[in-house]
Amino acid sequence: MPMKKSTFHWYARRAHRYLGIILGVQFLAWTVGGLYFSWTNIESIRGEPLRKEAPLLHGEGPWASLSEVISGIKNRNSVDGLVSVQLIEILDKPYYQIVFQSDGKERVQLADGRSGALRPPLTRKEAIALAQSRLVRRAEIKGVAYLTQTSAHHEYREKPLPAFAVQFGAPVNTMVYVSAELGTVQSFRSTSWRVFDFLWMMHTMDYQGRDNFNNWLLRIFSLFGLVTIFSGFLLFWISSRKLNRLK
Repeated sequence: MPMKKSTFHWYARRAHRYLGIILGVQFLAWTVGGLYFSWTNIESIRGEPLRKEAPLLHGEGPWASLSEVISGIKNRNSVDGLVSVQLIEILDKPYYQIVFQSDGKERVQLADGRSGALRPPLTRKEAIALAQSRLVRRAEIKGVAYLTQTSAHHEYREKPLPAFAVQFGAPVNTMVYVSAELGTVQSFRSTSWRVFDFLWMMHTMDYQGRDNFNNWLLRIFSLFGLVTIFSGFLLFWISSRKLNRLK
């Protein structure tokens, strides 16, 4: 009987030791990530303090007829149905932002809110001016990129394309992404956000898209974590019994 207890104790220690080594790095990542998430303001990470809200549109007319605008779109494209219609502001001018389905694909068309004239996507110059107008502080422009595709790891992943990435230097040090077709600022990305994104990836263990909590790697490590914790409790109980016998 003592031999069985000793053997069981030996196996419990080995399991706890090696699982601890394997899981230690991931536990550290979870802890560091948790500390960062709890000690930082998510609105600051998203760049909300740097974002200036779009000005309200004046209600005075004349306004272009929406039915005429849609008819103009149908003259250029096949329209299966409308997804959304919004009145937005682009550089102090009102525009209809019309999202529609065409041959099974979602498309966007901007139209002048006053005249109803259809207009092309934003130019590089317009995107820069729009990005500057949405910042609460003036900053130097360090570069502009035109994106037509992004990878699963890009900080602008799963956002409307094509888009302009306008990089601002001090004092904001932020990348502002502007959707060319939608005519709107989509997101602000800074170093704080990139740190958050990396730690979030380590937290979810989804190294492809970041947000899948149901991936098998996370499930397996979670189960191993439970085994490690319970083996630690078991070792404490066994050791306590031996200490009690010695006393």
